[in-house]
Amino acid sequence: MLSKNVCVVGAGYWGKNHIRILHELGFLGGIVESNKETLNRFAEQYPDVKGFLSLNEALQDKSFLGFTVATPAKTHYSVAKQAMEAGKHVLVEKPLALEKKHAEELIHLSEKNNVNLMVGHVLLFHPAIKKIKELINKGKIGKLQYIYSNRLNLGQVRMEENVFWSLAPHDISVFQYFTNSFPTSIHASGSAFLQEGIHDSTLTQLKYPSGVEGHIFVSWLHPFKEHRLVVIGTEAMITFEDSSEGNPLKLYAKKIDMENGIPEKIDGPVTLIDYEQKMALTEELQYFVSHLDGKKPNIANGKHALEVTKILVWASKQLKAE
Repeated sequence: MLSKNVCVVGAGYWGKNHIRILHELGFLGGIVESNKETLNRFAEQYPDVKGFLSLNEALQDKSFLGFTVATPAKTHYSVAKQAMEAGKHVLVEKPLALEKKHAEELIHLSEKNNVNLMVGHVLLFHPAIKKIKELINKGKIGKLQYIYSNRLNLGQVRMEENVFWSLAPHDISVFQYFTNSFPTSIHASGSAFLQEGIHDSTLTQLKYPSGVEGHIFVSWLHPFKEHRLVVIGTEAMITFEDSSEGNPLKLYAKKIDMENGIPEKIDGPVTLIDYEQKMALTEELQYFVSHLDGKKPNIANGKHALEVTKILVWASKQLKAE
């Protein structure tokens, strides 16, 4: 496989991480950035990388097999569409699109042009999340009952999308990964204080066909950072504190037994679970590059992203109706 065969579209807040990691991996060949000053700054930092002010220019370069898209969410659909119509494999940051019909069209385009479509649901590549999935599959917590996620911080406040579209895709993708199913019901509510019509915090409750339930609480108007995931089963519980020092993953041998209709607390030991200390974004980009030969990705692919988009749209209708 050729090196330097990936071009990054967008060199902003998250795009710069794509640029850095792809360069470290030896696969960064180009950068598309409409801000000339920003592009010049990256040209100085990476003199061996081609710079383009427009996507059209970059698509003329036949050496690029894949494009990663780290532009504002409202442009994901148009940028990904243009790249796939040019026969390029694409990794587009979440959300895939802001409308279900656009997400469906992008999946159709990937099939029509025989190119891969991946979406940046980066937590699916996090070693701790993969370890939790392994523990669930092995029955270490019994039957899965409830999942909840808190993703809270002060900022980064966006003006083009609300906190739900900005942060919740991460957690929705993980819930889909853990349950292997689509929700049967969703209830979402939220609050908008800083900008009219743009929610600063939302609480979304989900129910799945297997009886699993969960909630996702996201906010960018919060006094401290908290990224907490809790998974509850019939026999044990798991917590992952991604915002705490050391990012601990713990297994709690705790449960409630109903003896003769009377709840009895079983308070067992807490075990710290080891997992590989790898960067999720590095794992994601390596996975994308490893599929530039046309192999179909099983993780974070278009089908999975379409389900996430459908959930986002479903919940958003309730937020708008409040």
